[in-house]
Amino acid sequence: MSQAKARGPYAKTAARRAEIVRAARDGFAEHGFTKASLRGIAERAGITHAGLLHHFQNKDDLLAAVLAERDTEEWQYGESQVADMGELGPYLGELLRHHQKSPELMRLWLELAAAAARPDHPAHAYFTERYEVVRTNFAQGMHAKAERGDLHAGLAPEHAATLLQAVLNGLQLQWLLDHDLDIVGPVRAFLDLLFQEATEAG
Repeated sequence: MSQAKARGPYAKTAARRAEIVRAARDGFAEHGFTKASLRGIAERAGITHAGLLHHFQNKDDLLAAVLAERDTEEWQYGESQVADMGELGPYLGELLRHHQKSPELMRLWLELAAAAARPDHPAHAYFTERYEVVRTNFAQGMHAKAERGDLHAGLAPEHAATLLQAVLNGLQLQWLLDHDLDIVGPVRAFLDLLFQEATEAG
């Protein structure tokens, strides 16, 4: 019985934080980070401003939680959709199109990632770890491709993983500057270059 009681407050706190993050995500997407207010987000979440500050210190802290939630959702979905690197192209195309539906969140992610390059930034550790995890997972898939002779000759799996990450981030930045730019096609073309041996064999 005591164990159940211990779980109650924690579960309630986690649920409340999740409600606030969802409200913030909607608020940032609708109004942008600058114009969205903590009071407005609190109202969306059905709590007081003071109640929100009990869970999140400031708007930057809340933004980091919103983007972390987006990353987690996309990672889990990606794991369910991509069993092999050969399936990566269609998934990344779908992911980019999904990001284009919420350009403000895309912009906020890139801005926060750039700001977090400073070692003293609160999100520095998160982004450092995130990039490392994504690179590692991409590299594992590239190694599998290389073992089958499907990775471009002379390209190290780790380099291919780093390049793919750079292409994804760079294309999204370019799209924010020019919404007429096709970014799905270039990603697929880049993957064709990485897996040129497999493409030529087919």
